[in-house]
Amino acid sequence: MTDRLARQLAFLAEADRLKQVIRATPLCDGSRRENTGEHSWHIALYALVLADQAGPGVNIDRVIRMLLLHDLVEIDTGDVPIHSANGAAHGSAAVQAAEARAAERIFGLLPDDLRDGLRALWAEFEAAETPDAVFAKSLDRVQPVMQNLAAGGGSWRDYAVTLAELEARVGARVARGAPGLWDHVRALAADWFARG
Repeated sequence: MTDRLARQLAFLAEADRLKQVIRATPLCDGSRRENTGEHSWHIALYALVLADQAGPGVNIDRVIRMLLLHDLVEIDTGDVPIHSANGAAHGSAAVQAAEARAAERIFGLLPDDLRDGLRALWAEFEAAETPDAVFAKSLDRVQPVMQNLAAGGGSWRDYAVTLAELEARVGARVARGAPGLWDHVRALAADWFARG
């Protein structure tokens, strides 16, 4: 086996650990919490299916690649639920620094050419400045909303989330990259909170 192939396979084995990271969001049927590997697959599927919600110039293939990679750092850092008591740490300088260290370690398992390209794609997602990354972030935020709705409130009940908190923490991100999608999802959420 070549050194290149050995490094590629080592990275893929390490990526399998993402399946052990448990998130706050339940599966749609409410039977258990999803793991981050499942989340990454699901939002990549969201990108494929909801491509018509993307703005002009968005390259869905790049978005899918970003979404497959975006949470690999949680192998080292774990998930910080946006609505939890520790939710204020979500996106903090400390969390960003820990995730950057994790990205260096995890992507560093790869051969240099793959390492640099995939690490750059991860960094682009984190910065959320390009049209591809903005749309990818929108999908990353909307998928848990849909799962919480399907599961009868899911983690919203656990963390006593209000509609105003949902709009502030999630809605602005979704609306930035997929305004039509957020209009629809916001109406569903508003109805749930009104009934809740």
